[in-house]
Amino acid sequence: MAKILQLLIIFCLLSPSIIRAETDTSSVKVAFERDGYLWIKANNKEMKIMNEKATYNYPPEWSFDGKMILYQKEVPGNLIDSKNTSNELWVYTIQTKTHKKIFYDGYSPKWSPTANIVAFMDGGVLNVSNLQEFNNIALGVDSYEWQPSGKGFIASSGADLRPDGWTNPVLYKIALADNYMDNKDLTKNVKKLFVIPKEIGTEEVKIISINANSFHYSPNGQWVSFRVSPTASWAMDSDMLCVLSADGKQFNVIDEMALGFDSKWAFNRNYLGYIAGGGRIVYGFKNKDLKVTELPSFLTLDLTPEKYVDMGFSWMNDDSFVVSRVPETEWSNDPEKRPQPSLYFVPLSGNEQVRITTPPKEKGDYNPIYLPPINKITWSRQKELPDNTAELWIADPNGGDAKVWINNIGVYSFFPKK
Repeated sequence: MAKILQLLIIFCLLSPSIIRAETDTSSVKVAFERDGYLWIKANNKEMKIMNEKATYNYPPEWSFDGKMILYQKEVPGNLIDSKNTSNELWVYTIQTKTHKKIFYDGYSPKWSPTANIVAFMDGGVLNVSNLQEFNNIALGVDSYEWQPSGKGFIASSGADLRPDGWTNPVLYKIALADNYMDNKDLTKNVKKLFVIPKEIGTEEVKIISINANSFHYSPNGQWVSFRVSPTASWAMDSDMLCVLSADGKQFNVIDEMALGFDSKWAFNRNYLGYIAGGGRIVYGFKNKDLKVTELPSFLTLDLTPEKYVDMGFSWMNDDSFVVSRVPETEWSNDPEKRPQPSLYFVPLSGNEQVRITTPPKEKGDYNPIYLPPINKITWSRQKELPDNTAELWIADPNGGDAKVWINNIGVYSFFPKK
């Protein structure tokens, strides 16, 4: 009886868009890796798009219109740079079933949010490709993200170590000119946005500011969130989640985060969700709380109950989440003694949080993702992270009608995302 009441509470808390009936999955496409090959699932049918086996370390990415897939293929390194491996960038066109290499060794490739062009990095140089050729856009870039308009970028340059200490990391706005393929002046479209202080932190923890990355714009475009990290090993345990107003005038440190834990904006409101807490998991399953900060008031809610740890989350609407959660536990070198996560429904009010999946003892439910177009939640069921293969599950928002959607899946991504 108690369980029935809990489920009724879930449906009362969910918005009308969440509770409407929706069962057809054909409107969502999945690009994924399986056994060294790339696949697509579309119209509920799986299709292998690669005939040669390769290594794919990053999820394939859908273009903004869903007509192309960008993927990164690891290949033996080139002799010029004396690298063991190179990271080739390729684009697959679904209609013509053709593959085109756009760069021989790049990293951090990202589709424009408004056009079928790709930005990518190569040795600190930001480039843009129209899928036929590419051109340099800016030098000395450490990390970047497209602006929501697709007309430019926010980018960072990392701090440098000099005899008198570290310099400051700096954020820039970089406009993408209409004639970007012919542009030779790599500084005229660059504008300094903000200089990050050399030391930042919370009342409890301070770090040296070395790099800024993981940029995400708020729904109304008035804020951008990002992470500031210290030096290499330190960065695995203690990064600072920060926000900056789009005009560069207001900067705030939100909280401490460990490497590998996400922050995500709500769909329509300036609510920033994140998993706070320093220290990597090998120090113990502890000190990882799902929090939400509202901007510009900077009021914060902690939604993780005592004696639990949150591993990942997805917004379901502006008022609720699906969360991957484990009991608070010390680390064990024996994998069988480590806790495996289940999924929970968590309303923004923090009340009546309900467990909605029960994986088998030897597996856990990771990487929850809510898919608005079909009103479903998905997740990866596997032994633990990292794992080479998993089952991709799909279910109703309350965990009902759960089933395996794709077997033996590696890295993957969805279209559309929202």
